[in-house]
Amino acid sequence: MSRNPPTSKSAFPAAAKAKDGHRSRRRKRWQLESTSPTDTAPASAEVVIIGAGVMGASIAYHLARHGVEDIVLVERDVPGSGSTSKAAGGVRCQFSDEVNIALATRSLEVLRNFEAEFGVDIDLVSNGYLFLLDSAEVAETFAANVELQQSMGLDSRMLTVAEVAELAPYINMEGLVAGAFNPGDGHCTPEAVVSGYVSAARSLGVQVLKNCEVTGFESTDGADLGGSGSNGSRRVTAVTTSKGRIECAQVVCAAGAWSGIIGEAAGVDLPVRPLRREIMVSEPVDEAALGIDLTQTPFTIDFSTSFYVHPEGPGLLFGCPDESDVWDFDDKRNPDWLPTLAELIETRAPALGDVEAKHGWAGLYEMTPDHNALIGQAEELSGFFYACGFSGHGFLMGPAVGEVVADLMTGGQPFVDVSGLDKRRFATSGLRQELNIV
Repeated sequence: MSRNPPTSKSAFPAAAKAKDGHRSRRRKRWQLESTSPTDTAPASAEVVIIGAGVMGASIAYHLARHGVEDIVLVERDVPGSGSTSKAAGGVRCQFSDEVNIALATRSLEVLRNFEAEFGVDIDLVSNGYLFLLDSAEVAETFAANVELQQSMGLDSRMLTVAEVAELAPYINMEGLVAGAFNPGDGHCTPEAVVSGYVSAARSLGVQVLKNCEVTGFESTDGADLGGSGSNGSRRVTAVTTSKGRIECAQVVCAAGAWSGIIGEAAGVDLPVRPLRREIMVSEPVDEAALGIDLTQTPFTIDFSTSFYVHPEGPGLLFGCPDESDVWDFDDKRNPDWLPTLAELIETRAPALGDVEAKHGWAGLYEMTPDHNALIGQAEELSGFFYACGFSGHGFLMGPAVGEVVADLMTGGQPFVDVSGLDKRRFATSGLRQELNIV
């Protein structure tokens, strides 16, 4: 296959001149919050949560539901403005790790009932997730994953190539050997989910500090933190921010790709690295001309390349990795990404090659060495909790993880044992590899 992109004037490479900016990608009613409020930091709080994406907002809400008072949610921009607002919005249960399956299943339950519980329509579309598999070895691995998912009550299934063709007629079947599908998976609007959690948390007394940057921490030894710690002899006593110092008994790091930096400031080792990803959204498509029905089109992923496409309103949303990974805090669009996307479309979904680009954006994954999350309390600093490193599936797990972290912090019993996601695994049990990463 040639590496030259399609020559059609409406093909994706023309998007280099398309409208930029991720905030226009979603429905207008979900513009991000204004940055105008200038609240000052309270002198003290029981809990300070760092990061007001879906993870931090969910944790704040669930802690307040547990009866915790004086919660402050600190966000350096506005709620949902970080990686959450740049997510593709996919929600799925198809994982290879039992804990991840349990977390994803609980999150999907919450999202299916989100409007009834929070009064917010999150535009949930349950068209399923379809993984395209191009080797017998990968298909065998997915079959084992599907068996595990089925044992946990999910409707996941393996598909023949003929069944894949029927479900996704826009896909070029060349080289495929099988598919994996769950009809209950889907996608929704990340900003809407954050809005629901933040509004509910505020109604329960949570204070949200926008445009507030964390600048440091204090501990029981009275020193500003930034060293390696002393094996649990320290306890967090305060967070310093650009809006003032907040005394507190507990801190939660839910800062996504920036969690490693926050951990370093606290003397806590959080092995999280940023990885750039880019997305493109098309203009409304002619379904009849393309031979597709957007109401039935699943979130489709070519597993070996991580190229994916799903319906986005009246158009389509496309994503794929950079040709060479960018491990940096770089969320600017890269014109070199467009030919990469065009080639993948031409190879795996040529029927979609002439759709017109509307806009796009880039964002950051929060990657760990084994592509699994970090959830727990730091051994270096008592009272410092963390929920980060979700490696591309943080949005979909946010509802469940908020519940779990609130239980851990208040002495409750989480619905699933997440002790295996403690960061100490890297020094003890080793890597806990999640295979189904896109």
